This record gives sequence, C-alpha cells and structure tokens, in this order.
Amino acid sequence: MSRRTGIYVQVPFCQTKCTYCNFHTGVVSKARFAPYVEAVCAEVENHATLYAAAGVALPEDFAHSVVDTVYVGGGTPSLLDPEDIQKILDAIRCSFATELAEVALEADPETVTAEKAAAWVRVGINRVSLGVQSFSDKELAGAGRMHRRSDVYRAVPILREAGIRKISFDLIAGLPHQTRSSWQNSLNELAELGPEHASVYLLEIDDASRLGGEVLRGGARYGAASLPSEDEMAAFYEMACGFLAETGYRHYEISNWAKPGCESQHNLKYWRREPYLGFGAGAHSFSGTQRWANAHDPAQYVEAIRQGRVPLEQHEIVTPQSALQEELFLGLRELDGIDLGQIERNYGVELASRFDPLASAGLVEREGGMVRLAPGRLSVSNEVFVELMK
Repeated sequence: MSRRTGIYVQVPFCQTKCTYCNFHTGVVSKARFAPYVEAVCAEVENHATLYAAAGVALPEDFAHSVVDTVYVGGGTPSLLDPEDIQKILDAIRCSFATELAEVALEADPETVTAEKAAAWVRVGINRVSLGVQSFSDKELAGAGRMHRRSDVYRAVPILREAGIRKISFDLIAGLPHQTRSSWQNSLNELAELGPEHASVYLLEIDDASRLGGEVLRGGARYGAASLPSEDEMAAFYEMACGFLAETGYRHYEISNWAKPGCESQHNLKYWRREPYLGFGAGAHSFSGTQRWANAHDPAQYVEAIRQGRVPLEQHEIVTPQSALQEELFLGLRELDGIDLGQIERNYGVELASRFDPLASAGLVEREGGMVRLAPGRLSVSNEVFVELMK
C-alpha cells in the first residue's frame, strides 16, 4: 500500500488581530494575496528541488506517496478569492498523486457567502472549520473578533445549501467575560446548529498576544481583569466533555469531538506521527525522520520563493529519543490511548515503570497493553506529559 501523506497550506492573513492571538498572522492589503498564492503554488510545484537545495532529504518512498488530505488553515484562508484556493489545489493535484478524501478549509463566519461556499465545493472543499469561538457577542467583541452570534447562524445554512457535509466549530474556554452560564449557552447553541465536529481549546496566556501581555503585566485592557480563573476554565472544559458526550459527540482527542465517522482525518496524521508537508509562510512539515518549518514572515517567504529557495526557519533530524517522546506525548492526546507493548518493541525500551506511578495517582488507565489518560483527568493532561518527559 502506498504511503499516505497530508498537505497543510498556511494562509497567514486576517481581517483583524484577535486579542488572544499568538500566531504569526497579520492584517495586510488584499493586494498581497495574489503574490503569496503564486509563491505557495511555486513551492508546491518545485518542492522536491527546493527541499534538496535546502538540505532536506525526503525518504525514497515519498515520491510514491499518495496525498489523501489537504488542510488550508491560517490565519483566515476564507478571505482568499475561491480562484486562489483553486490555484493552490490545482498545483497540489498536478504535483502529487492524489486521492483526496478530505479537503478542509478554515473560515470565519462573517466571511462566508453563498457565492464563496458554492465555489469552495466546486474546487473540492468538503469540510469547513468555522472559527466560532463563542456565541456571546460580549465575549466576541472583547476578544476582537469580527463576527457575531448571528453570523454563525447565517453561515451554517449557507454551507449546508452549498453541499458542505462536514462542518466543525471551534470554541474557546476562558475568554474574558465568560461565565459558567454563557459557556453553557455556547454549548447549547453548538448542539442546536449540529456541526459534525467540535474543537474546544483552553485560552492560552503568553506575552506573544495583546491579552496575554496585558495579563502578565497586571493590566486591565482587553478584558484582562475579567478572565475566568484556571479552575473555572478547567470546569468549563469538564462541562464540554459531559455535554458533548450527551449530545452524540465522541471525544477522540483531548480538544476534539466528532459525530461517528467525522473525525478530522488530516489532524489525526499529526497525533499519529504520519507524514505531512506544509506549504506557505510558517508551515511545518514532517517526513517521519525530519521536521522542518518555513520562515513566518510572508514577505520574506514570497521573496525567497521568487529567488528559487525555500526559507527554512527550522530543520531537525528526529532522533530515536525524540521520536519516542513524540509517540508518548502525541499518542496520549488520543482518547483511545497508546499500545505500550508495540511502542516498547519498536523502540527497544521498557516503559511500564514510567506509567506505574501515574496509574497509581489515577492519571492514566491501563487495560492490557493499552494506556490512556484517565477520564475526568484530561484537564490536567499536561501534568502527565511533564512526568513522562522527565
């Protein structure tokens, strides 16, 4: 069977910068879109030559791999004209053997129109991930989001009418002004609209975002003084776990729930350490033995591609020790857990003793050769990962 590969395309442009955002994205003139798309297409079409010149040696069987998932993320890729998205997908189809089972696009609700949605379906998009974040207009405004609750209710029927059969919602637990009541309401409204998939992320605080920097400085701007506590955020997460289970969603990864058969096939590649190639500014790639990433600055990226080189910002050989840590860290993110015996055989190590204290503390469960995070302890999963990495 041919190796299966995923492709991620990064579109680092937004209409506005959310207060909590720590990504390398920016608000730029629409005139910057076309040159960027041209650069992405050039990187896709010439990837083998560009990688070789940059010292990235793809495994021999990569040339015979089949691309079965594409994820166009950002940023806000739904800002692009559908013709630009088609150019990127055409470049992928021309440059790789493809059997595209899943082609996903991230979209902000206010950018969805009937014309765009119909065009997305025509070019092959069959999954849309909506950056909903919250159904509270107060929380959305405080976070610097452009859309409002009504935009979500407008966008979903448009996507359904166009033929998108798999829709995912992102929600954020821990936004400024969020309360137990408003969080429960967001969960209720998610269930009312019935997306096939849901992702719940805990708000991250770091100085790379305006909100994070304000919190760390002890200020009050951007709603920093009205953030839920860590205990409240953990409670919101547990609420989501219980509610989504009751409404027909299977919890298959720490932050992700899906109705039967609607898991993100592309994202599963990340957690299962399957190969994927990333194109665009800031995009990451993994071949199985190497990881590399492009420079984050879009202008720098475009200029480098024009000069016939890929602007690598990171390139590392994955050592056996690093690979083992990734197997444990990424594998345990899946709720089904890891096959400990298989990993021990693959890496020639003994791991049971590392899990015994975690099992005694009730943080993990063991069933035969399988180990998984204990239900009800998912909100403290980082404690498990820290212990395993020691």
